[in-house]
Formats: sequence, structure tokens, C-alpha cells
Amino acid sequence: MKKLMLVMFALIASLVLVACQEDSTDESTTADSENDEQQTEETNEDTDAPTEITVEHELGETTVPVNPETIAVFDFGTLDTLNNLGVDVHALPLGNVPGYLEQFASDDYVNAGTLFEPDFEALANLNPDLIIISGRTQEAYDDLSELAPTIYVGIDNADFLGSFEKNVTLMGDIFSKQTEAAEAVENIKAEAANVKDMAPEDKSGLIILTSDGSVNAYGSGSRFGLIHDVLGITPVDETIESATHGQNISFEYIAEKNPDLLYVLDRNAVTGGDYTAETTLDNDLVNGTTAATEDNITYLTPDYWYLSSGGITSVTQMIEEIKQSVE
Repeated sequence: MKKLMLVMFALIASLVLVACQEDSTDESTTADSENDEQQTEETNEDTDAPTEITVEHELGETTVPVNPETIAVFDFGTLDTLNNLGVDVHALPLGNVPGYLEQFASDDYVNAGTLFEPDFEALANLNPDLIIISGRTQEAYDDLSELAPTIYVGIDNADFLGSFEKNVTLMGDIFSKQTEAAEAVENIKAEAANVKDMAPEDKSGLIILTSDGSVNAYGSGSRFGLIHDVLGITPVDETIESATHGQNISFEYIAEKNPDLLYVLDRNAVTGGDYTAETTLDNDLVNGTTAATEDNITYLTPDYWYLSSGGITSVTQMIEEIKQSVE
């Protein structure tokens, strides 16, 4: 009887052990199957991701590789944006680099010539995967396109924020930084709207640029027109020409228009020379304006407004300077 019971116990134990092994095998098989499916999905996602995109721009249509490895930049606003997005560049014009981007004025980067005259030999030796240009380099577009895919990015003065958003979004798409690009754009748009709400409705403003003792005015739709068009400062004169270099004016004009707010850009701070904006404007006609007597003359930072307008940092600081003028 005892032998029979021992045999039956051994048989039951064997059946239980087999069942456990089968369950373990089934669970392992299921886990392996799920892992295989996940890896297949990830592989398919990688396969489906585009390796190049087509960019339509002011000078043509260019097929651009996604995440290009070697990049040459001929626009300081784009350099600013790429720096913010954490994208490495390899070549740029090393002269007149904005002070806040001084880390790029280094022998660690290939000197690509100037904004107006690219160094084609240096670029050929670099063999870039992508070249990015803007207005100052547009005459060299065809020649640069023979070296590498070349795209034009620029700011539309008639739609400053719209074109800024388009450019930053494009950089996000090319370098797989869509989230970072979208966040930067939304922050800037929100702050611009905030400053516009702060702009005084009962005060008018005038934007001027001084250069070698002469003065040019800029109004709505001009290269500095976002002060009026986006940030809500009322123009003291609605008829100012929206020419690239502004409208030449006299000190008598400034006195006659008598702006409450005067925004000044000093071109000589960038180009050099014996003149400064402060000495140019230090006369009885300007000193008698409301802007001068109420200490409402704002000297704008040329690095942001003149050299690198359209970058994430530059636009952020441009908005901040106008905000400070109306607080």
C-alpha cells in the first residue's frame, strides 16, 4: 500500500512540474514575441523616417539631407538659432561675428569668407552637406549650389514673426529638433503679444539709424518695422519709405515730428568709424524733442538688430529691449 501511495505521489509531482514548465515556456514565448514586435515597430519607424526633405525658398527649390553632418552658415540669425537648438556648425564668415556668439569667432571653425564673398576654395575643401545663406549672400547662390545643397532663409519685413517661425521650424525639421523649435517660437510669440499689450496708445515712436553722421528713418514694413507692426509702437510718421536702407532725414525732421519714443541704431558700432550715435544726435534739435527731455531715447543693440536679426536669441532680446522702453 505504501509503495502504491509513493508511486501516485511521484506521478502527481511530475505532472505539476511539467505544467509549470509549460506555463514558463508559454510566458517566455509570449515575452519574446512582444519584444520582437516592438523591435520590428521601431525598425519600421526608423525606416519610415525621411532621409531628406525638399525645401522651397525664395531662390529656388533644394533637396536637403535630414541631419546633415557638415554645415556652413552665412547668416548670423540662423547661426543663433542653430546654437539654441544644439546643432553644431563647421564653417561661417569669421569677421563681424556678433559679440553674443563670440565662441564661433574661433579657429575651431572654417573661415568661409565674408557674408558677401564666400571662400569657395575653403568650402570645397570642407565639402559641406548643407549651406545656409540669406540676403547678403544671395548673389553667390548659384555657385554655392554647385558645391552643396544650398538654401536661402530670410526675414519677410511685411510678416516678421511669420517668417521667423517658418525659418525656425525649418531648422527644426532639418535637424530633428521639432520640439525645441516649436517651444522657442511659442515663447517668443507669447512675449511679443505681451509687449504689444503694454505699448502706450497715446505715444508715438520713431526708429532711426545713424551712420557716419547721417540719419535714416525706418517705418512700418521696414527691416526694423516689427517695433510698429508686431510690438505695437505707434509710428510718428506713417509715410516713411520702407526701403532697405530707410529714408534719409534731417535733424529738423526729427524736431518737427517730435516723437515721444526714439529708437536708435548705431551702424558705426558695427562698421567702425569716428562717429557714434550719441555724438551725432547731440544737438539742440534732437535734445528738444519729447523723447530726449523725458529720457525716452533707446539705443538698440546692433548685434541683435543689425547683424543677426531673426535668431532665437536675437529676437528674444529685441522684444525685451522694446519691452524695457515702455515699462
